[in-house]
Amino acid sequence: MKAIRVHEFGEPDVMRLEEVPDPTPGPGQVVVRVHAVGVNPVDAYIRAGLYNREAPVPYTPGSDAAGVIEAVGEGISKIKVGDRVYTAGTITGAYAERALCTLSQVHPLPERISFAQGAAIYIPYATAYRALFQRAQARAAETVLVHGASGGVGIAAVQIARAAGLTVIGTAGTDRGRQLVLEQGAHHVLDHRAADYLTQIHALTDERGVDVILEMLANANLGKDLGVLAKQGRVVVIGSRGPVHIDPRDTMTRDASILGMLLFNVTDADAAPIHAALYAGLDNGTLRPVIGQELPLAQAPRAHQAVMEPGAHGKIVLKP
Repeated sequence: MKAIRVHEFGEPDVMRLEEVPDPTPGPGQVVVRVHAVGVNPVDAYIRAGLYNREAPVPYTPGSDAAGVIEAVGEGISKIKVGDRVYTAGTITGAYAERALCTLSQVHPLPERISFAQGAAIYIPYATAYRALFQRAQARAAETVLVHGASGGVGIAAVQIARAAGLTVIGTAGTDRGRQLVLEQGAHHVLDHRAADYLTQIHALTDERGVDVILEMLANANLGKDLGVLAKQGRVVVIGSRGPVHIDPRDTMTRDASILGMLLFNVTDADAAPIHAALYAGLDNGTLRPVIGQELPLAQAPRAHQAVMEPGAHGKIVLKP
């Protein structure tokens, strides 16, 4: 089969499309015939050697894919050949025509969800759900600010928060992105490239501030975020590309919390409710992954360049 392989850390062009042996499932394992692969910023960080979870080289990148079960190993009874699934991690990597997974890494994909959309589920939607409910403990009637709401995690957060009864304020840097965020359910959308965009939050919340902020670029925004939090407000740091300066008094005066999160820290006990909630939302149409670009698997280097560029408009997907 064909798969993207990384033999050394570096720029996107270290990824090469190569021929590798087909995987064979062992006990408790399955092989997924991959129809679509989700590209995430974390894939690019790992490839560049800038992440705290480096993969041993050579390796095949990726955790997010969707396809059909092609083979099952001994002891598998809950899933069968031909079932449609999305992956939440793999053993052999997702940027390939086939992926070897444990049973716990595959989840049912509702018929109404395309394979491209299925590849956009795991990291974006599980991150958004965990940030909102398992870290920030968000509740209906609260207000959430979603930074970078036109990207994969941002769109997921807008849809999930709106369905849960929160008032949603999203930000995006282009007219197209802001329109997309409105279409996905945000009550208000701000231009985060405008110098005074955060001052608008006071008017939108009757001077109260927001209860929860989902922060995708903490190094640029965290210090300013604290100034628009309500009392007992929470910021969940989902992404950051460097250090940041903050004034701790901004947390003291509000009894505010800064919470970090990393999806790889999720326990089995936390994962179960995440995937149950995601399946329900996908099945009833509440959650609708948005695909921004579809590229051939061989163009993985281009996909890694694109996923790090500003102005996201949905998810980038590779097609084997």
